[in-house]
Formats: sequence, C-alpha cells, structure tokens
Amino acid sequence: MNELMNQQLHALIEDTEHEISILSNASALLNECLKDISWAGFYLYQNNELILGPFQGKVACTRIPLGKGVCGNSAADKKTYVVPNVHEFPGHIACDSASNSEIVIPILLHGQLYGVLDIDSTSFDRFTNEDQLLLETFVNILASRLLQLKQ
Repeated sequence: MNELMNQQLHALIEDTEHEISILSNASALLNECLKDISWAGFYLYQNNELILGPFQGKVACTRIPLGKGVCGNSAADKKTYVVPNVHEFPGHIACDSASNSEIVIPILLHGQLYGVLDIDSTSFDRFTNEDQLLLETFVNILASRLLQLKQ
C-alpha cells in the first residue's frame, strides 16, 4: 500500500499545472492512505515564515515562525523531525490539542526551502522509520514536479 501511495501521487500530479492543485490532491491522498492520522497538509515558506497551505483535517494555525514548534524547526533546520510525543517537544505549537505525535518533512527546491509537509496523529509514537522513508520519497516526488513547474 505504501509504495502504491507514491505511485498514485506520481500519476495524480504528472499532468497537473497548478501548485495548489498538486498540494491539495497530495494532502487528500495522504489522508486516504495513511492510517491513524488526524491532520495532513502543507505549510509554505513566504516572507520568512510558514503560511498554511492545502490540508486535510481540523482547523490549523495559519502562520508559524521559523524555529518555532515542530514545523518551524524542521523548516529552519531543513531536516525531517519525527516527534513521538509532541507534549515533550520544547515550544510545541498546539494547533489541535488532541495531537500527540507528529512528523514534519521539509520540501526543498534546489536546496531552497519551499515549505513543509506536516502530519499529525492522536496516537503517541505513531511514525516509524519506514513512515519517514515513505514520506520523504513522497516529498521528493512533489518537489520534482514543483521544480518542473518553475522552469
């Protein structure tokens, strides 16, 4: 199923010409394919902060400064964060108080920050190393298509 999700993403976005459409369908695909998640979506880097982008889930924070919370730290460090218990993460931003674990993967285009993929779960310790690899591949597929649009 997991490899199938990435194959579906590639097929879903290969002929799509609009970034918002790509990100919207990508968040919907994650929501359909991943079990035990409560939120899946994107924050986009603009004006030195993260701005809420397409997502599936409850109402979310609309702006996140770089270096704040899991998303802001992932963006600032340009690295994936897997947080088994968000309540133990210094400076965690609780957009949804029911969220207990989180994975955030930066989206880089030619090494420059484009945004982050953020996925939450109400379960503790939800995200595995296998999930991280799967979702990093997912982000690489997205980044590749977004780069094509910018050329």
